Amino acid sequence: MPDFQATTDKKVAVFIAPGLEEVEALAVVDLLFRAGIATDMISVTQDRTVVSSHNIIVTGNRTLDEADLADYDMLVLPGGLPGTPNLKACQRLMDEVRSRVEAGRPVAAICAAPSILAEMGLLEGREATSNPAFLSVLADNGARTSEASVVIDGSIITSRGMGTAIDFGLEIVRHYLGDEAVEGLKAAIVHQG
Repeated sequence: MPDFQATTDKKVAVFIAPGLEEVEALAVVDLLFRAGIATDMISVTQDRTVVSSHNIIVTGNRTLDEADLADYDMLVLPGGLPGTPNLKACQRLMDEVRSRVEAGRPVAAICAAPSILAEMGLLEGREATSNPAFLSVLADNGARTSEASVVIDGSIITSRGMGTAIDFGLEIVRHYLGDEAVEGLKAAIVHQG
C-alpha cells in the first residue's frame, strides 16, 4: 500500500438518484476508496440500481431505507438532471441535510446539487459555487457565488461539475486526512492540476 493510504473511522455517504451525473458520484467514491475512507453509495429509490443522466446503470451499496444515516459523517450530493430534483424530492434526505448543515456537520454538493442547499436557505451568507447554470439560484438565495472549482465554507463543500469532480473528491479527502494524503493521492492518480 502507498504511504498516503490512511484510514479514518469516518464514513461518507454518496447519494445516487435516477438521472445523476455518474462521474460526479463515482470520481468521489473512487478517490475516497483509494484514500482509505469508508464510503457507501446510497440509492434514494427502493432499488439499489439507478440509471444516470447518460443511461449508465449505477448500483449503490444500499438503499436509503437500508441505511442508518447516523453512521455517516459526511453526506455528498452529486448533480445531474434530473438527478438533482430527484434528490431534492427525497424528504428524508432533505431533512437530514438541513439538520446536518444547521449543526455544522459536513455536507458536500456538486454541479446542480448546491442549488438544493441554496433553495433550502442553507447557503445564505456563505460562499459557494455550482454549475454555471445554477449560480443565479445560489445568488438569489443569498449565497456569495464563486467560480472556483471547489469552495469550502465552514462545513459545506461545493463544486462546479463533472470537470471539477476530481478536485471536489480531493477536497473531501483533505477534510479527513490532510494535505499530505491529498498530495500522495494526486501522485497516485497522475493528477495534472
